[in-house]
Amino acid sequence: QVQVVESGGGLVQPGGSLRLSCATSGFSFSSTAMNWYRQAPGKQREFVAQIDKFQETTYTDSVKGRFTISRDNAKNTAYLQMNSLKPEDTAVYYCNAIRPNVWGKGTLVTVSS
Repeated sequence: QVQVVESGGGLVQPGGSLRLSCATSGFSFSSTAMNWYRQAPGKQREFVAQIDKFQETTYTDSVKGRFTISRDNAKNTAYLQMNSLKPEDTAVYYCNAIRPNVWGKGTLVTVSS
């Protein structure tokens, strides 16, 4: 069964950190790029970060220097380390595999004091 499952979301204070995980199964994880997207309340889903099969990374400008995407091919898992979190980072975070095109159900991150 092809699937991706996010975990690690929660409530954190501004300036805090969280690490999201994306566990995958049913496809060749090491052969595909992985993305993180997010959708804030009342807004469209937006791209956050990508890591390709060569470990090359891309970030949206608003998270550069604060977020780090990584992958562990032995565990078929991608990660998103989020530091210096801001209230505007509050959103449901989704993991996406490029090939096959599969999405998780998301994990909620709330940044609030």
